[in-house]
Amino acid sequence: MILYLHGFRSSPRSFKARVVHQALADAGRAGELICPQLPASPKEAMALALLLAERHAPDNLAIIGSSLGGFYATWLAERLDVPAVLLNPSVNPLKNLEHHVGVTTAWHSDEAFEFRREFIDELAALRVEKITKPQRYYLLAATGDEVLDYRDMVAHYAGAKQHVIEGSDHAISEFPQYVDDVLAFCASRVQ
Repeated sequence: MILYLHGFRSSPRSFKARVVHQALADAGRAGELICPQLPASPKEAMALALLLAERHAPDNLAIIGSSLGGFYATWLAERLDVPAVLLNPSVNPLKNLEHHVGVTTAWHSDEAFEFRREFIDELAALRVEKITKPQRYYLLAATGDEVLDYRDMVAHYAGAKQHVIEGSDHAISEFPQYVDDVLAFCASRVQ
């Protein structure tokens, strides 16, 4: 099973989530993807992810996390001892999300949601200062990410399998070129 965790203001309808779903469907494995809509509260998001993950962890689960979902995936991977693929992950969302406090909308709908100040504290409680098993991770980072600095990602996941894309963007617009490698990493780590 693969648990896909989307980023901030995103959803299961994100570009990368749809690419993963299509690749699995093309391989006759569509039923192996779990891709929930994560609540705005990091505490609630991780409670939901844990509930979904614990049914399959540790032997039959890999996680893919994008942006804030990569931050979440790291916390879950450390907690459950499962592999994780990180797509332009947020290493320290505390410095990036402070200016998003308030009411906003998701990228894929006009539905409003509130990102509360206390959610910053919830994020702080989930921070993984140093990964414990680099071989558990595969980092896909773009030098052209306009939201997050790829150098922070490379440093945080030192020793992990890493593919740094020259250029590109936060969305990894050419993600279909990399999805097979992402899924192969997941499959190689799941029994």
